[in-house]
Amino acid sequence: MKLPARQRFTTSTGLEVIAARRGPLPLVSLRLVIRAGGAFDPPGRFGLADFTARLLRRGTKTRTAKEIDEAVEFVGGSLATAAYEDYLTVSVSAPSDYLAEMLEVMAQLVREPSFPKAEVASAKTRVLAQIANELDDPSSLAERAFVSAFWGAHPYGHELVGRARDVRRFTRADLVAFHRERVGPRVSTLVVVGDVEPRTVFAATERAFRGWKGGPATAPVVLPFGRPASEGQVVVVDKPEQTQTQVRIGARGVRRGHPDYFPIVAFNTALGGSFTSRLVREVRVKRGLSYGIGSHFDALASGGAYSVSTFTKTENTRKILDVALAELAKMRASGPTAAELATAKSYVNGLYPARVETNEGLSHALAELSVYQLAPDFIETFRERLGAVTRAEAAAAAAVRLEIDRPLIVLVGNAAQVKPLAKGLGTLTVKTVADLE
Repeated sequence: MKLPARQRFTTSTGLEVIAARRGPLPLVSLRLVIRAGGAFDPPGRFGLADFTARLLRRGTKTRTAKEIDEAVEFVGGSLATAAYEDYLTVSVSAPSDYLAEMLEVMAQLVREPSFPKAEVASAKTRVLAQIANELDDPSSLAERAFVSAFWGAHPYGHELVGRARDVRRFTRADLVAFHRERVGPRVSTLVVVGDVEPRTVFAATERAFRGWKGGPATAPVVLPFGRPASEGQVVVVDKPEQTQTQVRIGARGVRRGHPDYFPIVAFNTALGGSFTSRLVREVRVKRGLSYGIGSHFDALASGGAYSVSTFTKTENTRKILDVALAELAKMRASGPTAAELATAKSYVNGLYPARVETNEGLSHALAELSVYQLAPDFIETFRERLGAVTRAEAAAAAAVRLEIDRPLIVLVGNAAQVKPLAKGLGTLTVKTVADLE
């Protein structure tokens, strides 16, 4: 893969800037990443990073939310803010002729957000409605239950949007404090990809972000994650009206940038990471137990989780668990076959270039290189490194990284019917929807 050359510099305020010129379309993507994600939510204020990200674009000292939207839309651009576990982002895409204007907008959002009380109240209403919808949706509820049970008291142990009881307590003062303590130039990286000269990027960035202060002096670190306290547990979330069961099977994964990354991608794609994987073949094609099933390694800065996700009719809950656990055990015992490995590598390598095909995709990928301190040539060499994984390497990784002796199992459905079907799989706990609110 051939990517444009990147140039780096640091502004007078300490903001790291990465610029990559890419034509021929006269467009540019700006992505500012700040090490202030959900893992840094204060106790009793889970969801505050996500809430802050939402409110950044809802007003500054000199512009209302409407004026911010109009400034971006007038030039044919788009603006988005979001929070993740390890960082939050502000991103803008626009014609490259308007680079300076869009940098000014972006700088205003992070330098001087006003957090208007009316906007705070409105955002709380929207977030509470979102949480209510998630609690009503069995799949979202299963994810919420899995995150809570797997990570426990670790900083990753809550949904990014938070819990309703915390969101109800959010105040403008909470936002001001989080912004002051967590958002600043020395824990941020700006990535600019598009049809613009790097020297122009550097000059415009220096002007736009001049005088930016606040935030910590160095990037905060999330404590390393050990073993999940929920190993060997079965968590049943009771939704009596359900005729299906949402199923999650989980175990300890790896951190982002782990040395086994490429062998893991290889064996997991063969196991459950594609539509032609073993789990799909055994669960969907051969037995018709579910329309869909997949497996995934969720790798974060300080740890990771491995999970299998699926659903089935309530009466088939034990069948689908037995089949999935058996396939996990087989992969751990012998790894993928030569044919499975070749198919998995071809599948992933065929899709990977699409991830960096657009300016937005490349800016996102480059930002994550910085956040997770990955090798500078990670993107360029991805396909070669995956292609070089041998069957022995994939099998060795599966033997070590599929820690499924005592998995966490989360089941969302009719507890009275599901509990007997989970007998013998682990220590069983029943929760209500309200427990996860």
